[in-house]
Amino acid sequence: MFQPNMFENLHHQLVDMGHNNNNKASENSTSLDMLIRDDDHDAKSAGTDTLEPPNSGDDQDPNQHPNKKKRYHRHTQHQIQEMEAFFKECPHPDDKQRKELGRRLSLEPLQVKFWFQNKRTQMKAQHERMDNSQLRNENEKLRADNIQFKEALANATCPNCGGPAAIGEMSFDEQHLRIENARLREEIDRISGIAAKYVGKPALAYTDHVSSHGPSRSLDLPVSNFSSSQQGMVGEMFGANDLLRPPMAGLTETEKPIIIELAVSAMEELIRMAQIGEPLWTPTMSDNSSNVTLNEDEYMRSFPRGIGPKPMGLKSEASRDTDVVIMNHMTLVEILMDVNQWSNVFCGIVSRAMTMEVLSTGVAGNYNGALQVMTAEYQVPSPLVPTRENYFVRYCKQHSDGTWVVVDVSLDGLRSNTISRCRRRPSGCLIQELPNGYSKVTWVEHVEVDTGGVHDIYKVLVNYGLAFGAKRWVATLARQCERLASAMASNIPAGDVGVITTPEGRKSMLKLAERMVLSFCSGVGASTAHTWTTLSGSGEDDVRVMTRKSMDDPGRPAGIVLSAATSFWLPIPPKQVFNFLRDENSRSEWDILSNCGLVQEMAHIANGRDPGNCVSLLRVNSANSSQSNMLILQESATDATGSYVIYAPVDIASMNVILSGGDPDYVALLPSGFSVLPDGPGQYQSGVLEVGTGGSLLTVAFQILVDSIPTSKLSLGSVATVNSLIKCTVERIKCVLASNNL
Repeated sequence: MFQPNMFENLHHQLVDMGHNNNNKASENSTSLDMLIRDDDHDAKSAGTDTLEPPNSGDDQDPNQHPNKKKRYHRHTQHQIQEMEAFFKECPHPDDKQRKELGRRLSLEPLQVKFWFQNKRTQMKAQHERMDNSQLRNENEKLRADNIQFKEALANATCPNCGGPAAIGEMSFDEQHLRIENARLREEIDRISGIAAKYVGKPALAYTDHVSSHGPSRSLDLPVSNFSSSQQGMVGEMFGANDLLRPPMAGLTETEKPIIIELAVSAMEELIRMAQIGEPLWTPTMSDNSSNVTLNEDEYMRSFPRGIGPKPMGLKSEASRDTDVVIMNHMTLVEILMDVNQWSNVFCGIVSRAMTMEVLSTGVAGNYNGALQVMTAEYQVPSPLVPTRENYFVRYCKQHSDGTWVVVDVSLDGLRSNTISRCRRRPSGCLIQELPNGYSKVTWVEHVEVDTGGVHDIYKVLVNYGLAFGAKRWVATLARQCERLASAMASNIPAGDVGVITTPEGRKSMLKLAERMVLSFCSGVGASTAHTWTTLSGSGEDDVRVMTRKSMDDPGRPAGIVLSAATSFWLPIPPKQVFNFLRDENSRSEWDILSNCGLVQEMAHIANGRDPGNCVSLLRVNSANSSQSNMLILQESATDATGSYVIYAPVDIASMNVILSGGDPDYVALLPSGFSVLPDGPGQYQSGVLEVGTGGSLLTVAFQILVDSIPTSKLSLGSVATVNSLIKCTVERIKCVLASNNL
């Protein structure tokens, strides 16, 4: 009887004897090699033939050479039917099952084994042929879809002029490839790979076709749609009516390829705008090339298409700035592509934002190729400067040199000829990875806007690009990166002092301060979500007020909240004003609520290189028993384009919870504070523009709980009290600063 382990021994023996060419007979010839060579024959014969098993080899002469003649055994119809039935139940029988089946069918176990091997090979070949046929049909269907897309793009018209929609400087073949790459690149690669494996066609048959038409400008990603339930909105607003209204309904299938082409063209324009110098950008000072002005004539020659010529009545604002920030490049990309994080980091600039539709999420694991349709409102922290609203597409891509680029471009004219008050030409940033977790950021900001509603005292600030320009975006980003680095510290740095004893308490206090800043910034500007009422004449010191009802919000006290704000000019440098307002030793000189009490700093968290960037916990020791031992949470922040001092009273019990690492979301806050902006670009010192060497634009904003019952009506007495409070505070600040500046 044949022994199973003899099969392996015989195979090794044949390997050693394989180079001999004599024709001596041997019944112990090879089986595995024969099986491989005869797979196709066995498959065609539906498993009716199998190799005759070798003898046990007990009397085999070791000097004999194997005979090349192979013996076959043809199974009976009954044997085949029985093994077919068994195969349906168990395609991989074990030794015991093969022996039992061979006993019933008068076959050797090795014959049974070979039959099942042949049968499995046959079934695999059939499945592969069926899969390949199905993949071929799917490929043809995808190619038919491509043709339909090409026809739709060829018939698309420009929404502004009615002519052919030729966006950017691209041929029709290149436009076709953008659409093909966006929808089908991954699918084509998968199909071509399978075809190469099973059919023998080269795997590069499809990818070579794509790359030959210029992959450097392709999206490289599939396009997908997301429902409105995935939209995001940021902003410390009180009610649902504060949501940004979508400028139009969902995008049509015809509009999506146009938006994709516009985004690709905007990406190319932004890269060129960020990298080239003269004559496109003209240095403001001969010895400082970082301060540049856009040559508009050269711009129109370099980029003749884009979103069209500048509409009548709009003013062009263009700026560029570069800085090194303390943040990993991938984290920066994530912040820019997540509407919530983006709005939080730039809360002093972005008052509200929402993602309307996601056309592409990017490749798995990052935002390379991500494409989002968004709407946002941009502000200056003062009710005297109108906000700017944009409806735009944001596109993110990683380029071959490792640089990440995030670009925005307006979609306002996509469906109508109506021109908005603000159009966003290709704007955004280039992010380059540097060692030790740093990144180099080059920012370009290019808009066309109606500046008619800006108050006179802010016009210079706006016209020089310090209000909405690239320098403000970069300076804000650099300061916020330092703050985020401080918040991520796993221990208590040596610069922190006071009653903070644990890292958890430090993080909770920073988180509470962050929410306080967000709430202040969302309610101090001229957002269209606000309804400001002017209390007095038309002078620059006018106090503007608005009321809101706070209900079911653990982060705010319930009741009627009255907000009041005023902006005015001071002939004092911004740095001096900022240092005066943030210093606890001078607080009693302007803070009426402190009632001339002694203010002591109980805790201090440094969150930036500038000493003015910090979070403090202040204690007011007042003679008034109702205000005795009152605590004030305060955050001060400053950068090259402006400063903030924001504070809110906090009760001792709540602060004890925070210092022990408790959840800060349930601490009720009503923040008040100041924003300090330069009144212009300042002066040149050694060829460098020094911001803040002139006067200051100071905004004072208070939030007061005037009634703890949300359904109550606001009394005129409450309005008069708040008006008197803010005017008295302004007069004190002016008086003290004027006397100190003598």
